[in-house]
Formats: sequence, C-alpha cells, structure tokens
Amino acid sequence: MNAVLQPPSTRTTAEWQAADTAHYLHPFTDFKALASKGSRVITRADNIYLWDSEGAKILDAMSGLWCVNVGYGQQALIDAATAQLKQLPFYNSFFQTATPPAIELAELLAEITPPQFNHVFFSGSGSEGNDTVVRMVRRYWDVLGQPERSVIISRKNAYHGSTVAGASLGGMSYMHAQGGLPIPGIVHMEQPFWFVHGHGKTRDEFGLEAARWLEAKILEVGPDKVAAFIGEPVQGAGGVIVPPATYWPEIQRICDKYGILLVSDEVICGFGRTGQWWGCETMGFRPDLMTFAKGVTSGYIPLGGVMVGDRIARVMIDQGGEFEHGYTYSGHPVACAVALANIRLIQREGLVDKVRTDTGPYLAEHFKALSEHPLIGEAQSVGLMGALQIVKDKSAGTCFDPSLEVGMICRGHCFANGLIMRAVGDRMIIAPPLIITRAQIDDMVALIRLCLDATLHDLQQRGLA
Repeated sequence: MNAVLQPPSTRTTAEWQAADTAHYLHPFTDFKALASKGSRVITRADNIYLWDSEGAKILDAMSGLWCVNVGYGQQALIDAATAQLKQLPFYNSFFQTATPPAIELAELLAEITPPQFNHVFFSGSGSEGNDTVVRMVRRYWDVLGQPERSVIISRKNAYHGSTVAGASLGGMSYMHAQGGLPIPGIVHMEQPFWFVHGHGKTRDEFGLEAARWLEAKILEVGPDKVAAFIGEPVQGAGGVIVPPATYWPEIQRICDKYGILLVSDEVICGFGRTGQWWGCETMGFRPDLMTFAKGVTSGYIPLGGVMVGDRIARVMIDQGGEFEHGYTYSGHPVACAVALANIRLIQREGLVDKVRTDTGPYLAEHFKALSEHPLIGEAQSVGLMGALQIVKDKSAGTCFDPSLEVGMICRGHCFANGLIMRAVGDRMIIAPPLIITRAQIDDMVALIRLCLDATLHDLQQRGLA
C-alpha cells in the first residue's frame, strides 16, 4: 500500500531527510555519506536569498547552480509559465512542426548573439547541448566530404556536462574514471591556469604559451583529423579560472590557421555573467558554435541549446539530408516562453550593462581586498563570478595537502554562517545573481571574510596553519 504523502508544512526536517534518504539519489553524491549526514532541505527563496527547513536565511552566492541570474521570485517569469501552460503546455518539434514560443525565442536569440549566429538547435540542458555539438560538428565535416575530421580537442579540468559525450568533452579525470571515458575521438590539452602552470612568466606570456598548446595538439593528432576545439570562456566548475587576456585571441588565430571549428561553451558565461551577453565577447573570440543553458531561463524551467554559426548552418541547410538527432523537449513551449520573459527582463532592467559598469567592477575591487587575507594566494573575478585560491604559504604560493580538504572546511563555515559558496578543491568560488546590489555585495564579502577567518582559526586549532 502506498503511504499517504504529508503536506510540506507538516513535515519536520528529520522527516524530509528520512524520505530523501529512502528514495532520492542526488547528482554527484556519495550516497552512503549523505545518508549518514542528511541533506540540507531548501524550502523557499526570494531575491538572492534562500531559506532552509529550519528557517535559516542563506545568501545564495552561487545563483542556484550558476543559473538564477535574475534572482528568485520574478513574477514575469512565473506569469509567462502559467500563461503558456494554459495555452499550450506541450508539443514537440518533430514532424515538421513548431510552436510560437520556440520560433520567437529563436528570433530573439539571433538578435542578442554575435552576428555570425542566426540559427539555434534547442535541447533540455547544457549536457544535451554539448552532445548536440559532437553530433553537429561531425555531421558538418561529413557533409563536406571530410568524415575523417572527427577529433574534438578540449581541455583538462574543463566541464561540459555529465552525459557520456559531455563528460568525455570535459576534462575531469574523476569523471573519466567511471564508465570508460572519454569516448573515442576526444582528446585533451592542458588548461590555462596561471597560478599552477605559469610561474616565472607574466600572465600575458603564459596566455600565449597556453594557447599554443592547442597547435601542438593539432599537429600531434594531425590537422586533417581535427574537427573542432571546445572551451569555456572562463572555466566555471573547474574553479572560475580566468585565462590571461592573450589566450583566446591566440586560440582564435590557431583555429583559423587550421580551419577547425571553434566552440564556446557558454552554459555558465552566457546571458550577462561576464559583463557582456556572452563570454566570447568579453574574451575576444568568434566561435562557430555556442552552447547555452542555465541563464537562458534563469533556471526557472530546464532549457538549453546550441547557437549554430552561419558557416555550419549554410552547409547543413544547403546540402540537405536529415540530421538524425533531437530531443522530446527540444523547443518546449513553456520553457521557451519563460526564456523569452527572462531575456526581456534582463534587457528591461539593463542587467548586462549593470554587471559590466557597476556591480562587476565593484565586486572586483572587493575581491582584490580579500587577496590580503592570510589564506588567500590569488583572487580572480570577471563580471559577477570570482574565485579565491586558498594557500598554506602566501609568499611561496604553496597549497595545503589536498587530503586535508581545506576548501570543504571553508565551505562548512560558509553554510554555518548563512552563505552558499562553492569549493573546487581549495578554490572558493562565487557567481551571485545578476540582480545583486552593492549593499548585498558588501554583505556577501563580509560573510566571506568571516568564513575565511573561521577557517584560519580552525586550521590553527588543528595545528595545520
């Protein structure tokens, strides 16, 4: 007999945790460890804040999962979803069929993306978008009569999703260790992480050197076999690694030299996060394909896709032949309606300009001040995303033993003090909603400093610092 579900208001935190442990397998989780600890239960949200089942207020400095760009509780997005659910809750894009929200969103995306983009292929997530990239890149070269050009080059410590193809494109070794990844035809080069790989060089010198690793990899594989290079403008899940200014223009030059496609994974960087609509605009390169998700709906409804440059679209349209790829929820009318409302809200509120000229520079100034903390060896930010590198010795730039998991210690202090800040190894990262104010940045930075102080005290008590 099925148990009668209790209304949310009548359940205690312990009851929520018990039901969670009994039935819900979480992503990227040690199920045994979580079962012994119990999950954190989030029950409501507003603006840039969350509340848990115990009533604690939490400043969400990670925009959910890099996605809630316009903050929580935006009525325009709620109304758009409600109206579309009443009008047409679902129809697919198969069988030579389209819906008005999908068509209108495709038009709007063509308006706000760089001029080479006039077409979009919709998916349900960034992972699905990057699966689409693999299929589309290889289809493009096949149509051109060069099927041998199938190898895609990516970077170590990159994140491009967790599906089989997405995880293969990504350069996370711990993900590759499960499931026999990467799949054939995907290779990796080193990441442009100056703090780790650039000692003895200026950032600009290192940027050129790191970009030229792409040319070395192309020559190693064979220029006639390389189809594309994919990268995040700023590596997000890898630790908010902001490449030197010289890096992406040199990547562009190398891709042009060998005629390979350039793919920008904008799942995190897109829709204003870096102070421009797109990270590639901030970093100064011209991709042939752009993956997007997250910020397109501010996370309110799942949606992703790929902007397809004219170079590719014209070949696939003019040459004809079916592209044997797609998803049930490609162009989902409710998701597209919410995306339209979300983008129009970003435009109406001038959020991209605000990040570029106001809150982004203000955050950069305050992050620079945090670099003076005894635990911080490097502070980086671009737009409204930033990273603090925790170190054991500032003068030598040496890090703590990874087994100590100092970043997780710091993250624990963050949660205890009402702040969501993510730990990537010993690199603490943020990406707050684009609606954040200067006063809220002050509050956020004060909380970060408090948590760094608590972490330092904790390490000193253990004799580790």
